[in-house]
Amino acid sequence: MLVSDRINRYVFMGIALASLVMNLAACVSVGPDYVAPDLAASPAWHTPLKGGLVPGDPAPSDLAAWWTTFDDPQLSSLIDRAVKGNLDLKKAKARVREARARRVVARAPFFPTVDASGSGTRSRASDNMTGANYGATGNNYSTLYNAGFDASWELDIFGGTRRSVEAADADIGAREENLRDVLVSLLAETALNYIDVRTYQARIASVEANARAQQDTLQLTLWRSQAGLSDELAVQEARYNLENTRSQVPALRTGLEEAMNRLAVLLGEQPGAIHGYLEKPAPVPGIPGRVAVGVPGDTLRRRPDIRQAERELAAETARVGVAVASLYPVFTLSGNIGVESLSTGNLFSWGSRVLGFGSGVTAPIFHGGAIRGNIEIQSALQEQAAIHYETVLLTALEEVENILTAYAEEQNKRDALRAAEEAAGKAVSLAQRKYEAGLTNFVAVLDAERSLLTFQNQLAQSNGAVTSNLIKLYKALGGGWESFDAGQKATLAKVQRK
Repeated sequence: MLVSDRINRYVFMGIALASLVMNLAACVSVGPDYVAPDLAASPAWHTPLKGGLVPGDPAPSDLAAWWTTFDDPQLSSLIDRAVKGNLDLKKAKARVREARARRVVARAPFFPTVDASGSGTRSRASDNMTGANYGATGNNYSTLYNAGFDASWELDIFGGTRRSVEAADADIGAREENLRDVLVSLLAETALNYIDVRTYQARIASVEANARAQQDTLQLTLWRSQAGLSDELAVQEARYNLENTRSQVPALRTGLEEAMNRLAVLLGEQPGAIHGYLEKPAPVPGIPGRVAVGVPGDTLRRRPDIRQAERELAAETARVGVAVASLYPVFTLSGNIGVESLSTGNLFSWGSRVLGFGSGVTAPIFHGGAIRGNIEIQSALQEQAAIHYETVLLTALEEVENILTAYAEEQNKRDALRAAEEAAGKAVSLAQRKYEAGLTNFVAVLDAERSLLTFQNQLAQSNGAVTSNLIKLYKALGGGWESFDAGQKATLAKVQRK
Protein backbone atom coordinates (compact mmCIF):
# COMPACT_ATOMS: atom_id res chain seq x y z
CA MET A 1 0.00 0.00 0.00
CA LEU A 2 2.98 2.29 0.51
CA VAL A 3 3.77 2.01 -3.20
CA SER A 4 0.15 2.74 -4.03
CA ASP A 5 0.23 5.84 -1.85
CA ARG A 6 3.37 6.95 -3.63
CA ILE A 7 1.72 6.54 -7.04
CA ASN A 8 -1.30 8.50 -5.92
CA ARG A 9 0.96 11.23 -4.63
CA TYR A 10 2.80 11.43 -7.95
CA VAL A 11 -0.46 11.61 -9.84
CA PHE A 12 -1.75 14.34 -7.54
CA MET A 13 1.47 16.31 -7.90
CA GLY A 14 1.31 16.01 -11.70
CA ILE A 15 -2.28 17.23 -11.80
CA ALA A 16 -1.52 20.09 -9.45
CA LEU A 17 1.51 21.11 -11.52
CA ALA A 18 -0.49 20.97 -14.75
CA SER A 19 -3.29 23.06 -13.24
CA LEU A 20 -0.81 25.65 -12.02
CA VAL A 21 0.91 25.85 -15.38
CA MET A 22 -2.38 26.13 -17.27
CA ASN A 23 -3.60 28.90 -14.98
CA LEU A 24 -0.41 30.81 -15.62
CA ALA A 25 -0.55 30.11 -19.34
CA ALA A 26 -4.12 31.37 -19.61
CA CYS A 27 -2.83 34.87 -18.98
CA VAL A 28 -0.25 34.84 -21.78
CA SER A 29 -0.82 34.97 -25.54
CA VAL A 30 2.07 36.44 -27.45
CA GLY A 31 1.63 38.35 -30.68
CA PRO A 32 -0.75 41.17 -31.61
CA ASP A 33 -4.35 41.15 -30.40
CA TYR A 34 -6.82 41.63 -33.23
CA VAL A 35 -8.83 44.83 -33.42
CA ALA A 36 -11.53 44.97 -36.09
CA PRO A 37 -11.00 47.87 -38.52
CA ASP A 38 -13.45 50.72 -38.44
CA LEU A 39 -15.95 50.96 -41.29
CA ALA A 40 -15.42 54.60 -42.22
CA ALA A 41 -18.17 55.27 -44.75
CA SER A 42 -19.92 58.39 -45.94
CA PRO A 43 -23.36 59.06 -44.46
CA ALA A 44 -24.91 59.16 -47.94
CA TRP A 45 -24.20 58.05 -51.49
CA HIS A 46 -22.27 60.42 -53.71
CA THR A 47 -24.47 59.63 -56.73
CA PRO A 48 -27.76 61.58 -56.84
CA LEU A 49 -30.65 59.17 -56.39
CA LYS A 50 -32.95 59.20 -59.41
CA GLY A 51 -35.15 56.84 -61.38
CA GLY A 52 -37.16 55.63 -58.38
CA LEU A 53 -34.16 55.26 -56.06
CA VAL A 54 -34.78 56.59 -52.55
CA PRO A 55 -32.39 56.94 -49.57
CA GLY A 56 -34.52 55.08 -47.00
CA ASP A 57 -33.62 51.71 -45.56
CA PRO A 58 -34.90 48.86 -47.74
CA ALA A 59 -37.49 46.57 -46.23
CA PRO A 60 -35.78 43.40 -44.95
CA SER A 61 -37.99 41.20 -47.11
CA ASP A 62 -37.37 43.29 -50.24
CA LEU A 63 -33.61 42.92 -49.95
CA ALA A 64 -33.44 39.42 -48.49
CA ALA A 65 -35.67 37.99 -51.25
CA TRP A 66 -35.29 40.71 -53.88
CA TRP A 67 -36.28 38.45 -56.81
CA THR A 68 -39.84 38.31 -55.45
CA THR A 69 -40.24 42.03 -56.24
CA PHE A 70 -40.37 41.09 -59.94
CA ASP A 71 -43.46 38.92 -59.37
CA ASP A 72 -42.24 36.27 -61.82
CA PRO A 73 -42.98 32.67 -60.71
CA GLN A 74 -40.56 31.19 -63.23
CA LEU A 75 -37.71 33.35 -61.94
CA SER A 76 -38.47 32.36 -58.34
CA SER A 77 -38.56 28.69 -59.36
CA LEU A 78 -35.17 28.96 -61.08
CA ILE A 79 -33.70 30.65 -57.99
CA ASP A 80 -34.82 27.74 -55.81
CA ARG A 81 -33.39 25.20 -58.24
CA ALA A 82 -30.07 27.04 -58.38
CA VAL A 83 -29.72 27.09 -54.60
CA LYS A 84 -30.33 23.34 -54.47
CA GLY A 85 -28.15 22.29 -57.40
CA ASN A 86 -25.37 24.79 -58.07
CA LEU A 87 -21.93 23.18 -57.92
CA ASP A 88 -20.02 26.28 -56.79
CA LEU A 89 -22.37 26.54 -53.82
CA LYS A 90 -21.75 22.90 -52.94
CA LYS A 91 -18.01 23.53 -53.14
CA ALA A 92 -18.35 26.52 -50.81
CA LYS A 93 -20.24 24.34 -48.31
CA ALA A 94 -17.44 21.80 -48.44
CA ARG A 95 -14.93 24.57 -47.67
CA VAL A 96 -16.92 25.47 -44.55
CA ARG A 97 -16.82 21.85 -43.40
CA GLU A 98 -13.09 21.77 -44.08
CA ALA A 99 -12.54 24.90 -41.97
CA ARG A 100 -14.52 23.42 -39.09
CA ALA A 101 -12.50 20.21 -39.23
CA ARG A 102 -9.26 22.23 -39.25
CA ARG A 103 -10.38 23.93 -36.04
CA VAL A 104 -10.70 20.51 -34.40
CA VAL A 105 -7.09 19.79 -35.41
CA ALA A 106 -5.91 23.20 -34.17
CA ARG A 107 -7.63 22.70 -30.80
CA ALA A 108 -6.26 19.17 -30.24
CA PRO A 109 -2.97 20.32 -28.55
CA PHE A 110 -5.03 21.68 -25.64
CA PHE A 111 -5.40 18.07 -24.49
CA PRO A 112 -2.86 15.35 -23.70
CA THR A 113 -2.20 12.69 -26.27
CA VAL A 114 -2.69 9.18 -24.94
CA ASP A 115 -1.61 6.03 -26.78
CA ALA A 116 -2.10 2.41 -25.83
CA SER A 117 0.46 -0.23 -26.66
CA GLY A 118 1.03 -3.90 -26.09
CA SER A 119 3.55 -6.45 -27.24
CA GLY A 120 4.89 -9.95 -26.73
CA THR A 121 8.49 -10.72 -27.62
CA ARG A 122 10.29 -14.06 -27.63
CA SER A 123 14.06 -13.95 -28.01
CA ARG A 124 17.03 -16.30 -27.98
CA ALA A 125 20.31 -15.34 -26.39
CA SER A 126 23.70 -16.33 -27.81
CA ASP A 127 25.19 -19.61 -26.66
CA ASN A 128 28.34 -17.68 -25.80
CA MET A 129 26.30 -15.75 -23.25
CA THR A 130 24.78 -18.76 -21.46
CA GLY A 131 26.01 -21.40 -19.05
CA ALA A 132 25.88 -24.10 -21.76
CA ASN A 133 29.35 -23.12 -22.93
CA TYR A 134 30.72 -23.78 -19.51
CA GLY A 135 29.32 -27.23 -18.96
CA ALA A 136 26.10 -26.02 -17.37
CA THR A 137 22.60 -26.57 -18.63
CA GLY A 138 21.30 -23.16 -19.83
CA ASN A 139 18.07 -21.94 -21.35
CA ASN A 140 18.69 -19.50 -24.25
CA TYR A 141 15.04 -18.51 -24.72
CA SER A 142 13.05 -15.82 -22.93
CA THR A 143 9.64 -14.19 -23.46
CA LEU A 144 8.62 -10.66 -22.47
CA TYR A 145 5.06 -9.33 -22.39
CA ASN A 146 4.08 -5.72 -21.79
CA ALA A 147 1.04 -3.46 -22.10
CA GLY A 148 0.32 0.09 -21.04
CA PHE A 149 -0.51 3.68 -21.78
CA ASP A 150 1.81 6.52 -22.79
CA ALA A 151 0.74 10.16 -22.42
CA SER A 152 2.34 13.46 -23.36
CA TRP A 153 1.16 17.05 -23.07
CA GLU A 154 2.68 20.15 -24.58
CA LEU A 155 1.68 23.06 -22.34
CA ASP A 156 0.45 26.15 -24.15
CA ILE A 157 2.42 28.56 -21.98
CA PHE A 158 2.79 31.37 -24.51
CA GLY A 159 -0.50 30.95 -26.36
CA GLY A 160 0.66 29.47 -29.65
CA THR A 161 -2.17 26.94 -29.62
CA ARG A 162 -4.69 29.55 -28.54
CA ARG A 163 -3.64 31.73 -31.44
CA SER A 164 -3.99 28.75 -33.78
CA VAL A 165 -7.54 28.19 -32.57
CA GLU A 166 -8.23 31.91 -32.91
CA ALA A 167 -7.03 31.75 -36.52
CA ALA A 168 -9.13 28.64 -37.14
CA ASP A 169 -12.23 30.39 -35.77
CA ALA A 170 -11.60 33.32 -38.09
CA ASP A 171 -11.10 30.91 -41.00
CA ILE A 172 -14.49 29.36 -40.29
CA GLY A 173 -16.05 32.83 -40.33
CA ALA A 174 -14.30 33.64 -43.60
CA ARG A 175 -15.52 30.41 -45.23
CA GLU A 176 -19.06 31.04 -44.02
CA GLU A 177 -18.96 34.55 -45.50
CA ASN A 178 -17.52 33.10 -48.71
CA LEU A 179 -20.51 30.73 -48.83
CA ARG A 180 -22.83 33.72 -48.50
CA ASP A 181 -20.91 35.63 -51.15
CA VAL A 182 -21.17 32.70 -53.56
CA LEU A 183 -24.88 32.61 -52.81
CA VAL A 184 -25.29 36.33 -53.52
CA SER A 185 -23.46 35.98 -56.84
CA LEU A 186 -25.42 32.84 -57.74
CA LEU A 187 -28.78 34.49 -57.16
CA ALA A 188 -27.78 37.49 -59.25
CA GLU A 189 -26.25 35.44 -62.07
CA THR A 190 -29.32 33.21 -62.25
CA ALA A 191 -31.61 36.22 -62.50
CA LEU A 192 -29.35 38.01 -65.01
CA ASN A 193 -29.24 35.00 -67.31
CA TYR A 194 -33.00 34.67 -67.04
CA ILE A 195 -33.32 38.32 -68.10
CA ASP A 196 -30.95 37.58 -71.01
CA VAL A 197 -33.25 34.75 -72.11
CA ARG A 198 -36.31 36.98 -72.04
CA THR A 199 -34.44 39.81 -73.75
CA TYR A 200 -33.27 37.58 -76.59
CA GLN A 201 -36.80 36.25 -77.01
CA ALA A 202 -38.13 39.81 -77.22
CA ARG A 203 -35.47 40.77 -79.78
CA ILE A 204 -36.18 37.69 -81.88
CA ALA A 205 -39.90 38.45 -81.81
CA SER A 206 -39.20 42.03 -82.88
CA VAL A 207 -36.96 40.99 -85.79
CA GLU A 208 -39.44 38.36 -86.97
CA ALA A 209 -42.31 40.87 -86.82
CA ASN A 210 -40.27 43.34 -88.87
CA ALA A 211 -39.40 40.59 -91.33
CA ARG A 212 -43.10 39.85 -91.84
CA ALA A 213 -43.82 43.54 -92.39
CA GLN A 214 -40.93 43.82 -94.84
CA GLN A 215 -42.19 40.72 -96.65
CA ASP A 216 -45.45 42.58 -97.19
CA THR A 217 -43.49 45.58 -98.46
CA LEU A 218 -41.59 43.36 -100.89
CA GLN A 219 -44.86 41.93 -102.17
CA LEU A 220 -46.16 45.46 -102.63
CA THR A 221 -43.15 46.45 -104.73
CA LEU A 222 -43.58 43.34 -106.87
CA TRP A 223 -47.20 44.23 -107.59
CA ARG A 224 -46.30 47.82 -108.37
CA SER A 225 -43.46 46.67 -110.63
CA GLN A 226 -45.77 44.30 -112.49
CA ALA A 227 -48.29 47.12 -112.88
CA GLY A 228 -45.60 49.42 -114.27
CA LEU A 229 -45.87 51.78 -111.31
CA SER A 230 -42.36 51.03 -110.06
CA ASP A 231 -39.07 49.74 -111.36
CA GLU A 232 -36.95 46.69 -110.57
CA LEU A 233 -34.68 48.76 -108.32
CA ALA A 234 -37.38 49.13 -105.68
CA VAL A 235 -38.00 45.38 -105.78
CA GLN A 236 -34.33 44.54 -105.19
CA GLU A 237 -34.04 47.18 -102.47
CA ALA A 238 -37.04 45.68 -100.67
CA ARG A 239 -35.57 42.20 -101.07
CA TYR A 240 -32.13 43.00 -99.61
CA ASN A 241 -33.75 44.94 -96.79
CA LEU A 242 -35.82 41.85 -95.93
CA GLU A 243 -32.87 39.46 -96.14
CA ASN A 244 -30.73 41.78 -94.04
CA THR A 245 -33.39 41.66 -91.32
CA ARG A 246 -33.62 37.86 -91.53
CA SER A 247 -29.83 37.61 -91.22
CA GLN A 248 -30.05 38.94 -87.64
CA VAL A 249 -32.13 36.01 -86.42
CA PRO A 250 -29.37 33.31 -86.34
CA ALA A 251 -27.10 35.39 -84.12
CA LEU A 252 -29.98 36.13 -81.77
CA ARG A 253 -30.96 32.47 -81.59
CA THR A 254 -27.35 31.60 -80.82
CA GLY A 255 -27.35 34.13 -77.99
CA LEU A 256 -30.61 32.69 -76.68
CA GLU A 257 -29.21 29.17 -76.76
CA GLU A 258 -26.08 30.26 -74.89
CA ALA A 259 -28.12 32.09 -72.25
CA MET A 260 -30.30 29.03 -71.64
CA ASN A 261 -27.27 26.75 -71.42
CA ARG A 262 -25.53 29.09 -68.97
CA LEU A 263 -28.67 29.13 -66.87
CA ALA A 264 -28.87 25.32 -66.88
CA VAL A 265 -25.24 25.02 -65.70
CA LEU A 266 -25.91 27.55 -62.91
CA LEU A 267 -28.69 25.23 -61.77
CA GLY A 268 -26.25 22.32 -61.73
CA GLU A 269 -27.97 20.69 -64.70
CA GLN A 270 -26.85 19.72 -68.18
CA PRO A 271 -27.17 22.18 -71.08
CA GLY A 272 -30.59 21.86 -72.65
CA ALA A 273 -32.29 20.83 -69.42
CA ILE A 274 -34.40 23.98 -69.11
CA HIS A 275 -35.15 24.71 -72.77
CA GLY A 276 -38.61 23.24 -72.52
CA TYR A 277 -39.31 25.20 -69.34
CA LEU A 278 -38.43 28.54 -70.97
CA GLU A 279 -39.28 27.94 -74.61
CA LYS A 280 -42.51 29.94 -74.38
CA PRO A 281 -41.55 33.64 -74.66
CA ALA A 282 -42.48 35.92 -71.78
CA PRO A 283 -41.88 39.62 -71.21
CA VAL A 284 -38.91 40.94 -69.28
CA PRO A 285 -40.04 41.43 -65.65
CA GLY A 286 -40.80 45.03 -64.81
CA ILE A 287 -39.21 47.06 -62.03
CA PRO A 288 -40.88 48.48 -58.89
CA GLY A 289 -41.63 52.18 -58.77
CA ARG A 290 -39.43 52.81 -55.73
CA VAL A 291 -36.23 51.13 -54.60
CA ALA A 292 -34.74 52.01 -51.20
CA VAL A 293 -30.93 51.79 -51.17
CA GLY A 294 -30.08 52.69 -47.57
CA VAL A 295 -26.72 54.24 -46.68
CA PRO A 296 -23.14 53.13 -47.44
CA GLY A 297 -22.43 51.96 -43.89
CA ASP A 298 -25.32 49.49 -43.90
CA THR A 299 -24.24 48.11 -47.26
CA LEU A 300 -20.66 47.60 -46.11
CA ARG A 301 -21.81 45.73 -43.01
CA ARG A 302 -24.16 43.54 -45.09
CA ARG A 303 -21.88 42.52 -47.96
CA PRO A 304 -20.39 39.04 -47.44
CA ASP A 305 -17.22 39.78 -49.43
CA ILE A 306 -16.31 42.60 -47.01
CA ARG A 307 -17.07 40.44 -43.99
CA GLN A 308 -14.98 37.65 -45.50
CA ALA A 309 -12.03 39.99 -45.99
CA GLU A 310 -12.35 41.14 -42.36
CA ARG A 311 -12.31 37.54 -41.09
CA GLU A 312 -9.28 36.77 -43.26
CA LEU A 313 -7.50 39.74 -41.69
CA ALA A 314 -8.37 38.40 -38.23
CA ALA A 315 -6.97 34.97 -39.15
CA GLU A 316 -3.68 36.39 -40.43
CA THR A 317 -3.33 38.53 -37.29
CA ALA A 318 -3.72 35.44 -35.11
CA ARG A 319 -1.12 33.58 -37.16
CA VAL A 320 1.41 36.27 -36.34
CA GLY A 321 0.97 35.19 -32.71
CA VAL A 322 1.50 31.57 -33.69
CA ALA A 323 4.79 32.53 -35.34
CA VAL A 324 5.90 34.68 -32.37
CA ALA A 325 5.23 31.79 -29.96
CA SER A 326 8.00 29.85 -31.73
CA LEU A 327 10.53 32.21 -30.09
CA TYR A 328 9.69 30.90 -26.63
CA PRO A 329 10.41 27.62 -24.84
CA VAL A 330 8.11 24.63 -25.14
CA PHE A 331 7.19 22.81 -21.91
CA THR A 332 5.98 19.23 -21.96
CA LEU A 333 4.71 16.72 -19.45
CA SER A 334 4.94 13.01 -20.13
CA GLY A 335 4.16 9.79 -18.38
CA ASN A 336 3.51 6.12 -18.83
CA ILE A 337 1.83 3.39 -16.85
CA GLY A 338 1.57 -0.28 -17.65
CA VAL A 339 2.52 -3.84 -16.87
CA GLU A 340 5.50 -5.98 -17.85
CA SER A 341 6.17 -9.67 -17.23
CA LEU A 342 7.99 -12.72 -18.54
CA SER A 343 4.76 -14.73 -18.54
CA THR A 344 1.10 -14.03 -19.21
CA GLY A 345 0.06 -15.65 -15.95
CA ASN A 346 1.23 -12.82 -13.77
CA LEU A 347 1.15 -10.02 -16.38
CA PHE A 348 -1.62 -8.18 -14.59
CA SER A 349 -0.42 -8.81 -11.05
CA TRP A 350 0.54 -5.92 -8.79
CA GLY A 351 4.21 -6.75 -9.03
CA SER A 352 4.22 -6.40 -12.84
CA ARG A 353 3.36 -2.70 -12.77
CA VAL A 354 5.68 -0.12 -14.35
CA LEU A 355 5.22 3.64 -14.36
CA GLY A 356 7.07 6.83 -15.06
CA PHE A 357 6.49 10.58 -15.04
CA GLY A 358 8.60 13.35 -16.45
CA SER A 359 8.72 16.87 -17.76
CA GLY A 360 10.84 18.63 -20.32
CA VAL A 361 11.58 21.96 -21.86
CA THR A 362 12.86 22.83 -25.33
CA ALA A 363 14.13 26.32 -26.02
CA PRO A 364 15.14 27.63 -29.45
CA ILE A 365 18.80 28.71 -29.53
CA PHE A 366 19.88 28.91 -33.16
CA HIS A 367 17.72 28.25 -36.23
CA GLY A 368 19.54 30.31 -38.83
CA GLY A 369 16.97 33.12 -38.70
CA ALA A 370 14.10 30.82 -39.69
CA ILE A 371 11.88 31.78 -36.74
CA ARG A 372 12.35 35.52 -37.24
CA GLY A 373 11.85 35.03 -40.96
CA ASN A 374 8.59 33.20 -40.37
CA ILE A 375 7.38 36.04 -38.13
CA GLU A 376 8.22 38.51 -40.89
CA ILE A 377 6.34 36.35 -43.40
CA GLN A 378 3.23 36.28 -41.23
CA SER A 379 3.47 40.02 -40.57
CA ALA A 380 3.65 40.64 -44.31
CA LEU A 381 0.64 38.36 -44.86
CA GLN A 382 -1.25 40.31 -42.22
CA GLU A 383 -0.39 43.56 -44.01
CA GLN A 384 -1.55 42.09 -47.32
CA ALA A 385 -4.82 41.02 -45.71
CA ALA A 386 -5.32 44.56 -44.35
CA ILE A 387 -4.70 46.05 -47.79
CA HIS A 388 -7.01 43.49 -49.37
CA TYR A 389 -9.72 44.45 -46.88
CA GLU A 390 -9.41 48.12 -47.81
CA THR A 391 -9.44 47.21 -51.51
CA VAL A 392 -12.62 45.16 -51.16
CA LEU A 393 -14.17 48.04 -49.22
CA LEU A 394 -13.41 50.61 -51.90
CA THR A 395 -14.40 48.25 -54.71
CA ALA A 396 -17.77 47.64 -53.05
CA LEU A 397 -18.46 51.36 -52.74
CA GLU A 398 -17.42 51.90 -56.35
CA GLU A 399 -19.69 49.08 -57.51
CA VAL A 400 -22.73 50.54 -55.78
CA GLU A 401 -22.05 54.11 -56.93
CA ASN A 402 -21.63 52.98 -60.54
CA ILE A 403 -24.77 50.87 -60.60
CA LEU A 404 -26.82 53.66 -59.02
CA THR A 405 -25.89 55.84 -61.98
CA ALA A 406 -26.35 53.06 -64.54
CA TYR A 407 -29.79 52.14 -63.20
CA ALA A 408 -31.15 55.69 -63.39
CA GLU A 409 -29.54 56.59 -66.72
CA GLU A 410 -30.64 53.37 -68.41
CA GLN A 411 -34.22 54.30 -67.59
CA ASN A 412 -33.68 57.64 -69.32
CA LYS A 413 -32.27 55.79 -72.32
CA ARG A 414 -35.22 53.39 -72.36
CA ASP A 415 -37.73 56.26 -72.26
CA ALA A 416 -35.97 58.00 -75.17
CA LEU A 417 -35.87 54.78 -77.20
CA ARG A 418 -39.55 54.19 -76.49
CA ALA A 419 -40.37 57.62 -77.93
CA ALA A 420 -38.05 57.00 -80.89
CA GLU A 421 -39.66 53.61 -81.57
CA GLU A 422 -43.11 55.17 -81.53
CA ALA A 423 -42.02 57.90 -83.94
CA ALA A 424 -40.32 55.37 -86.22
CA GLY A 425 -43.52 53.31 -86.39
CA LYS A 426 -45.47 56.37 -87.50
CA ALA A 427 -42.74 57.21 -90.03
CA VAL A 428 -43.02 53.76 -91.59
CA SER A 429 -46.78 54.16 -92.03
CA LEU A 430 -46.39 57.63 -93.54
CA ALA A 431 -43.59 56.56 -95.89
CA GLN A 432 -45.57 53.55 -97.12
CA ARG A 433 -48.68 55.65 -97.81
CA LYS A 434 -46.67 58.27 -99.68
CA TYR A 435 -44.87 55.58 -101.68
CA GLU A 436 -48.15 53.93 -102.63
CA ALA A 437 -49.50 57.32 -103.67
CA GLY A 438 -46.38 57.99 -105.74
CA LEU A 439 -45.43 61.01 -103.62
CA THR A 440 -42.01 59.69 -102.60
CA ASN A 441 -39.47 57.12 -103.71
CA PHE A 442 -38.85 53.77 -102.06
CA VAL A 443 -35.72 54.98 -100.23
CA ALA A 444 -37.93 56.73 -97.66
CA VAL A 445 -39.70 53.43 -96.93
CA LEU A 446 -36.36 51.60 -96.57
CA ASP A 447 -34.96 54.20 -94.18
CA ALA A 448 -38.09 54.19 -92.04
CA GLU A 449 -38.19 50.39 -91.80
CA ARG A 450 -34.50 50.17 -90.92
CA SER A 451 -34.91 52.82 -88.24
CA LEU A 452 -37.93 51.08 -86.77
CA LEU A 453 -36.07 47.77 -86.54
CA THR A 454 -33.04 49.46 -84.97
CA PHE A 455 -35.09 51.28 -82.35
CA GLN A 456 -37.17 48.21 -81.49
CA ASN A 457 -34.01 46.14 -81.08
CA GLN A 458 -32.37 48.78 -78.88
CA LEU A 459 -35.54 49.21 -76.85
CA ALA A 460 -35.73 45.48 -76.16
CA GLN A 461 -32.11 45.53 -75.02
CA SER A 462 -32.69 48.59 -72.87
CA ASN A 463 -35.74 47.03 -71.21
CA GLY A 464 -33.58 44.06 -70.27
CA ALA A 465 -30.73 46.33 -69.16
CA VAL A 466 -32.98 48.29 -66.78
CA THR A 467 -34.10 45.12 -65.02
CA SER A 468 -30.56 43.70 -65.11
CA ASN A 469 -29.19 46.87 -63.53
CA LEU A 470 -31.71 46.57 -60.71
CA ILE A 471 -30.55 42.98 -60.14
CA LYS A 472 -26.94 44.18 -60.10
CA LEU A 473 -27.95 46.86 -57.60
CA TYR A 474 -29.48 44.29 -55.28
CA LYS A 475 -26.28 42.25 -55.59
CA ALA A 476 -24.08 45.29 -54.92
CA LEU A 477 -26.14 46.05 -51.80
CA GLY A 478 -25.39 42.51 -50.56
CA GLY A 479 -28.97 41.27 -50.70
CA GLY A 480 -30.20 37.71 -51.03
CA TRP A 481 -28.16 35.57 -48.68
CA GLU A 482 -30.37 36.20 -45.65
CA SER A 483 -33.28 34.24 -47.14
CA PHE A 484 -31.22 31.07 -47.41
CA ASP A 485 -28.71 31.56 -44.58
CA ALA A 486 -30.67 29.61 -41.97
CA GLY A 487 -31.18 26.76 -44.42
CA GLN A 488 -27.50 26.70 -45.35
CA LYS A 489 -26.48 26.54 -41.67
CA ALA A 490 -28.95 23.71 -41.02
CA THR A 491 -27.58 21.75 -43.99
CA LEU A 492 -23.98 22.22 -42.84
CA ALA A 493 -24.85 21.20 -39.27
CA LYS A 494 -26.63 18.09 -40.56
CA VAL A 495 -23.65 17.07 -42.67
CA GLN A 496 -21.29 17.80 -39.76
CA ARG A 497 -23.21 15.41 -37.47
CA LYS A 498 -22.94 12.49 -39.89
